[in-house]
Amino acid sequence: MRTTFDFTPLFRSSVGFDRLLNSLEAAARAESADSWPPYDIVRADEDRYGITMAVAGFRESDLTLTQNGNVLVVAGKKESDDKARYLHRGIPARSFERRFELADHVRVESASLTDGLLEISLVREIPEEKKPRRIEIVHGTSAAALAKQARIPAAETAEPQPETAAA
Repeated sequence: MRTTFDFTPLFRSSVGFDRLLNSLEAAARAESADSWPPYDIVRADEDRYGITMAVAGFRESDLTLTQNGNVLVVAGKKESDDKARYLHRGIPARSFERRFELADHVRVESASLTDGLLEISLVREIPEEKKPRRIEIVHGTSAAALAKQARIPAAETAEPQPETAAA
């Protein structure tokens, strides 16, 4: 027996926890959702990931991939084959929609369909301003003195030159 929870009362009484509550609700939905088609998620290296989905019987034209913000949606819909008269139909041909929550700064790099496997390549590209940077430590000079020196124009800090006598 599966139990579903209604998180609506929590949404009304909490401010700033929307993402957490959405995650809880999504997890509850995922538990009760159909697990077809099967998929694997692989971490290739530090900034590269891959999703492989078993979509046997689907052509490229039957599949759509959409990235909207941090959500990747993979959907498949087969046209019905009214000409065929099946005595037994064991290969699933039903439509599906699978959603993947992506981390920040992750984008879909490419997708390919080979031998019934849909391979989706993902790459994480962190903008330069978000990457950690090293701060240089200067020996023997206070930060206030450095800041003051940076604000004084070079003409004011130059040593006065001795005047030469005219001949």
